[in-house]
Amino acid sequence: MNKAYNPAWARHEALQTAAQNWHRRGLLPLPQLQAIRAAYPLIYYRPNIYLQILLFLLTMLGYMAVLGLIFLFTAGLFESTFNWSAPIMIGLAALLAALAGQFALQQLISSSRTYRAGSDQALLYLSLGFAALAWQAFVDAALPNVLDFLLLDSPYLALWLLPVLALLLWATARFGDALLAVLAYVAVMALLANGLLQFGAGRLPLPFAIMALAVGLYQLIRYLAARTNYWYYHACFITLEVLSLATFYLGGNYLIVREGNAAISGLPVSGQIPFAPVFYLLTVLVPLFYLYQGLRRPSRVWLLTGLATLAFSGYTLRFYHSVLPPAVASALLGAFLIGLIAAALRYLRTPQHGLTAAPDNESGERPGLNLEALIVAQTAHAPQSPEPGFQFGGGQSGGGGAEGQW
Repeated sequence: MNKAYNPAWARHEALQTAAQNWHRRGLLPLPQLQAIRAAYPLIYYRPNIYLQILLFLLTMLGYMAVLGLIFLFTAGLFESTFNWSAPIMIGLAALLAALAGQFALQQLISSSRTYRAGSDQALLYLSLGFAALAWQAFVDAALPNVLDFLLLDSPYLALWLLPVLALLLWATARFGDALLAVLAYVAVMALLANGLLQFGAGRLPLPFAIMALAVGLYQLIRYLAARTNYWYYHACFITLEVLSLATFYLGGNYLIVREGNAAISGLPVSGQIPFAPVFYLLTVLVPLFYLYQGLRRPSRVWLLTGLATLAFSGYTLRFYHSVLPPAVASALLGAFLIGLIAAALRYLRTPQHGLTAAPDNESGERPGLNLEALIVAQTAHAPQSPEPGFQFGGGQSGGGGAEGQW
């Protein structure tokens, strides 16, 4: 896949970040840090976060304003020249807007070397959004008698969702954007749910199918992380890993399954669901499993996800089985969590059983980033001082006035 950005930019950024962290911790001298910066320069443009937000908003406004002016002056001409229906006109206009956005995006990246600077992300999201809108208009024109084909249980949803999913996968592979990866995963889940809901008993296996999809996504992430340009897709991998863990938990959470089943069925009040004890058991055991894995690996992603899911499990049990008033329960739970965190930080101030509360090594064991080897390579060619002993150049034994010194 031809990538939109230079893949070396992501790796150089990771190397400089790791080197800066080592220098801040006193593990890397300043000359070596400067040598790494010179050998792996950041030649792209990316301002600070505030300018990124400003560029994102200004690019969106400018893009929409230019397109609005163009369509304002050309809409009447097209209507008088071509006798097309409104969905066709909307689809063509959105398709032209998407193509124009992609062309502007490629020119911006090649000429200004922007790398996730806000302006390029705005053009990317808007162009893909217009492409999805164009396909929606074309499907609407092809199915004039079908209303609400975008509903989750509609038999025509796949006609729109499959091309959109293909577009999102292409854009994710080309740009390495985490938001696009999330949207692609959501589209896959929607297709899975839509396929199951076409059957009468499709709601029954839907939670387990979502959990199986989450397991498949996690295995796919581990497979791709070892075989692709890791740092180019680093944000995608981390985001999808968290999303797969969250999806697996939510697929078996009792509250989500019960209320989601009522929403799909169109019921105003949720009732008891089949296999309720199984979902209660999953609600309790999955967060504990995440915490165990987070401490055993150790993995900060698993640990933090386990803490978040454990809190939501408490909310789930509290939602259906109230024991204390909400204010009292929240105060007691907050005090317990604060005390638990304080005790854990104090206990792990010094490493215990392979765990510590100190900041971890930022470079870690991530593929493609061996900072120790890089430092050796940067210092291997440093000039060495000559050893003491016999030295040339100090002799005075020339001519008739030789003094016998070598």
